[in-house]
Amino acid sequence: MSAANQFENDILDLVFAAATKAGLFQDATDGISVLWTSLHDANPDEAGTQETNEATYGGYARVSVARSTAGFVVTNNSVSPAAAISFPEATGGSTTVTHFGLGTASSGAGQLLVYGTVSPNIAVSTSVTPRLTTATAVTIDASWIATAVGTWLLFKMGVLSWVASLAAIQ
Repeated sequence: MSAANQFENDILDLVFAAATKAGLFQDATDGISVLWTSLHDANPDEAGTQETNEATYGGYARVSVARSTAGFVVTNNSVSPAAAISFPEATGGSTTVTHFGLGTASSGAGQLLVYGTVSPNIAVSTSVTPRLTTATAVTIDASWIATAVGTWLLFKMGVLSWVASLAAIQ
């Protein structure tokens, strides 16, 4: 599982620059109240948007999930939907869903936050209703966040500025 580049940068901006992100780093009352789940027929990749390799079968549309404990269950650096996410039934066309994404827009090239592999893949054709189950998970290794916060704390305590001064003297 990977986080998209823009989201990684948003997290770093939050940690290092105390920046907010268009309501994302606020509670659901003041900010974004739902996240939009998308299906993809190839990897949207870290530089992608919600439209990158998005499924295009007849009837397809992104599905909203509440940005709350009613929508998602978070445990051990992993988040899963609290209930199955059912997409609209295919009315035509066909595709094989290999990836899913979570983002900020109901349509268009919205910001992709995270994405992952759908396993087993979902073969979509007329009358098929694709579903992501509660076993669908996004796991984020927070080690880079811990390193970033640790570096910030060392800087705030003066340790890094002291080391930088010592290096400048030599």
